[in-house]
Amino acid sequence: MARITGSNGARTAAAIRRAALKLIYRQGFAAMNLRDLAAEVGIQPSSLYNHIPGKQALLSDMMREHMEVLLDSTEAALAAAGPALMDRLRAFIGHHVLYHMERRQEVYIANFELRALDPASRARIVALRNGYEARLMGLLEEGVALGELEVADIRVTAFAMLAMLTGICTWYRPGGRLGKAELVQLHTELALNGIRRR
Repeated sequence: MARITGSNGARTAAAIRRAALKLIYRQGFAAMNLRDLAAEVGIQPSSLYNHIPGKQALLSDMMREHMEVLLDSTEAALAAAGPALMDRLRAFIGHHVLYHMERRQEVYIANFELRALDPASRARIVALRNGYEARLMGLLEEGVALGELEVADIRVTAFAMLAMLTGICTWYRPGGRLGKAELVQLHTELALNGIRRR
């Protein structure tokens, strides 16, 4: 890649993130080296350190940003859904599916490169992930308390739902037989059919 013309700090940092996302997704974190990253961005390898402390910090920062965006956008979707439990649960599910369709590379890296983080960084990402899972568990608990849902085990049900809903990032491709809205609807009904009180 040619050097970024008229590059400045913010633009170069963003280009580094985009290139890292592409390379880690394609080759894996362990195989990506900083020389390749610099070449992809169009800067000298030594210049990378003006923008990132190192490879490990870059991965940790990318994962943290991914989880924070997911958490914040989920809260916005829930707030927009209104007070009714089933509306909020549908919003959570729909947002999760759409987010994971639109950010397949980020999701893949967040799920499969967690093991590459140092223990302190891993603990921070796991805490954010736990907060997200707890949000779904809270909705399920509320639904059971209201008599709208029938759930034998909140924790297991939340994990099973998230595994099913997240799986879309492994097979979804734009331009397929079903559009995003149809896939969101299908996944929402699949998830709710297993827990809705009959």
